Amino acid sequence: MFWFLCLTTLTAMASVPIYRIFGSSIRYRSRLLCQHFSSSFNLLNQSSTNQFSSSDSKEKFRIYTRTGDSGTSGLFSGERRPKDDAIFEALGTTDELTSCIGFAREFINDPVILDELEQIQCILQDLQATVATPKSSSNEFQIRKTKWNVNHLIDLEKWLEVHTAKLPPLRNFILPSGGKAASSLHLARAICRRAERRLIPLLDEGLELPVVQYLNRLSSYLFIVARVCCQQEGHKEVVYWERPKYNSQDDD
Repeated sequence: MFWFLCLTTLTAMASVPIYRIFGSSIRYRSRLLCQHFSSSFNLLNQSSTNQFSSSDSKEKFRIYTRTGDSGTSGLFSGERRPKDDAIFEALGTTDELTSCIGFAREFINDPVILDELEQIQCILQDLQATVATPKSSSNEFQIRKTKWNVNHLIDLEKWLEVHTAKLPPLRNFILPSGGKAASSLHLARAICRRAERRLIPLLDEGLELPVVQYLNRLSSYLFIVARVCCQQEGHKEVVYWERPKYNSQDDD
C-alpha cells in the first residue's frame, strides 16, 4: 500500500511539465510525501518496524542531487546543456523576475493588483516550462504539454487598460521611485526587460513569438501598476529634470 501511494503520487506529479524543470526541489517534495505516507502506514500498523535507518532518512531528505556538478543541467526534454546556455540564462532571469514580483507583493495593499501579480507569477512558471522545452530535442507530447496559451497576453492587456484609466496622462519621463511598492515594481520592470532580451536568441530554436510578447507587455504592466501604487500611497512621481549645463572650463 505504501509503495502504491508513493508511486501514484509521483506519477501524478510527473504529468506536470514544470516539475521536470526544477528537478531537485521536486524530488525533495516527493520524498516528503513518501515520508508522510510512510508515517501514516506505520500508525495503522503498530506491529510494523521502521523501514528506514537514520542514515537512510538523511538520504531521503537530501535536496541536492549532484547531477549538475559537472556544469550542465537538464531540460524537460531530457537533454542536458551547459549551465551558461541561452536557455538557462532565460530561465534564470525569469526566475529572478518572479522572485522580485514576490518581493514587491509584500509592500502592496491593493487586493486587485495583488491577485493579478500572483496569477502572473503562476503564468511565469508556465513560461519557464515552455522555454525549457526546445523543439529541437522535445517530442510531440512534451511540446503539447508546455504549449504557450495566448490568452495570457489577452488578459494582461485587459488589466493594463483598466489600470491605465486610473492614471493621469504621462507627459514627462519619471524616475523609478514612489514608495516601497512602486520602487520594487520598477525594479521588477527592469528585470522583466532583461528577461525579454534573454528570450530573443531562443526564437531561433523555435520559441513562439507570443512568449516574448508576453514579457514585453508585462514590463508595461509593471510600469503602470507602479504608478498606480505610487498614487494610492500618496507619493509624488519624480519627474526627470533637465541636466544642468556647465561651462566648458568646468569640464576640465
